[in-house]
Amino acid sequence: MGALAGRVAVVTGAGGGIGRSHARFLASEGARLVVNDLGGSVSGDGADARLADAVVVEIRAAGGEAVASHHDVSDWDAARALVDLAIETYGDLDILVNNAGILRDRPVWDLTEADYDDVVRVDLKGHVAPTRWAAAHWKARAERDGPRDAALVHTSSHSGLLGILGQSNYGAAKAGVATFGLVVAEELAPFGVRSNVVVPAARTRMADAFRAYDPDRPPPRTLAPVIDPAAFDEWGPANSSPLVAYLASAGCPLSGQVLLAGRGIVARMTGWANGPTVRRDTEWTVAELADAVPGLFADEPFVRPPAPSPFG
Repeated sequence: MGALAGRVAVVTGAGGGIGRSHARFLASEGARLVVNDLGGSVSGDGADARLADAVVVEIRAAGGEAVASHHDVSDWDAARALVDLAIETYGDLDILVNNAGILRDRPVWDLTEADYDDVVRVDLKGHVAPTRWAAAHWKARAERDGPRDAALVHTSSHSGLLGILGQSNYGAAKAGVATFGLVVAEELAPFGVRSNVVVPAARTRMADAFRAYDPDRPPPRTLAPVIDPAAFDEWGPANSSPLVAYLASAGCPLSGQVLLAGRGIVARMTGWANGPTVRRDTEWTVAELADAVPGLFADEPFVRPPAPSPFG
């Protein structure tokens, strides 16, 4: 019996890369899957139903249960139809893994309105919309039958939490995902729903697209595919999938957490928190702040240098 035996899971963006690995791993742990992918390119163009269909074939060939979904998760009504598909097919829904995303990297001075709108629509709204309908189902279920464990796992990024050049649109969306995951953890706790955020680091189409932003930079050696099948592939897209399965399991006690996963590492990520403080009991003047505020940065530089890429 796997850790997810009998549980029903939806994985969005599951036609390739990390999402495909999540879907396959959750199925191997006994979950019944809805494999969702519109089948677009990394930049969000086009659609190809064959991506999700192929993953369903792989899961069934391995003895698992899966159906395909080609719904656009950034569309409110389509997201509802996705959740309904899981319930109509398997009778319920226990797990929603929000993973769908696109990239359109460029410096902020070259950013177009479409670049911003489309990335935020897919990467942030594409998490919010399925969650909204899953949450409504879980709330109604809890009010009818009492709370029963359900799990949300959202996908954020180093770009959203640390900042990576060329990704102002993507970083803003992924920062929103992290905060969204924490908010719904509090909102849905009374109904037995847990919500956590995973920050994966892996070799994917999106990682390749990120490197393409700087064509003069050679690909990091760490992202090269591992040829020896017996060797540990630290950048393999499947490395974060066991953590997702753990967070989705009924025995997991965690909620409202952000966890990095990849390269054999699982790390708790800590967010914004109060640091060194200066205080006075009357209103500050600019001159007084000019004297006092630099002291808050005595142990670190005033201007944080650009965060390094998580890919090497």
